[in-house]
Amino acid sequence: MKIGPLSTFGILFVAACLEAGGDAIVRTGLHDHTKITRFMLFTAGALVLFVYGVTVNSPPWDFGRLLGVYVTLFFIVAQVINYVFFGTRPTPPIWIGGALILSGGLFMTFWKA
Repeated sequence: MKIGPLSTFGILFVAACLEAGGDAIVRTGLHDHTKITRFMLFTAGALVLFVYGVTVNSPPWDFGRLLGVYVTLFFIVAQVINYVFFGTRPTPPIWIGGALILSGGLFMTFWKA
């Protein structure tokens, strides 16, 4: 089954949201002090990360070829989640590193060997 570029981008975007979101849930659980809340957050994080794994690995694609797009999407989504949920703004090194990630993703995606 062939997946179109827009569908591929959408699946990778959902996967990036699931991975960064699952990580954020686990991070929140690490800093929560009530046992039941921590357990619930760890369980939810594990479930979200499992769904991420299924989402990113189900399509019949060469994931290595799409890694540039995925890493770039993951970086962007992670920064948005970090700002929205943890109130942390990207610093200049994050912006510069992000520009390098974005340029690397573009090279990996569009450079024809």
